[in-house]
Amino acid sequence: MSNQTITGKAYVMGDDIDTDQIIPAEYLAYNPSDPEERKFFGMYANIGVPKGQRGLPEGNTPFVPEGEFKTEYTVVIGGKNFGCGSSREHAPLAIAEAGAKVVVAEFYARIFFRNCVNGGYLLPCESVERLVDEIKTGDEVTVDIDGGKITNHASGKTHSLHPLGDATPIIDAGGVFAYARQEGMIQ
Repeated sequence: MSNQTITGKAYVMGDDIDTDQIIPAEYLAYNPSDPEERKFFGMYANIGVPKGQRGLPEGNTPFVPEGEFKTEYTVVIGGKNFGCGSSREHAPLAIAEAGAKVVVAEFYARIFFRNCVNGGYLLPCESVERLVDEIKTGDEVTVDIDGGKITNHASGKTHSLHPLGDATPIIDAGGVFAYARQEGMIQ
């Protein structure tokens, strides 16, 4: 998974987006192992994010249109401390179920980062500079994982990303359990 390039529309959020905003507790009653229920995580992804933080700078752009299960946004751009709050692994699952492939944030709450990696849900990339001021919701972007960069096609600017580091083999395997099976740690 790490050796890929992802192109699509960006969805920009602000700082301190927490897991309770990404998928509020009332939607945790759905069973992620049941495909008919799992899709509801996508429907309600980012529904608890305050309107002033949705789709910066306009502030009111829904991540997933009402009544839909999928988003048009492939890349989520976050600010500082993305995924803070509780340790629920449902948060990266919800964003992935909606159809996003990668989150690029200034920095993460470490538990959110690990949940992305361990579950094989999303690529959690960290930007070298603050991107919420450089990229707008709806901009077409390309994230080059191996090249360590994100290009905003609307502005023509390219920004550096930190390497995924030791998480790369787990990401490439598709999550921690797939990695453990691949390495013969579990059957």
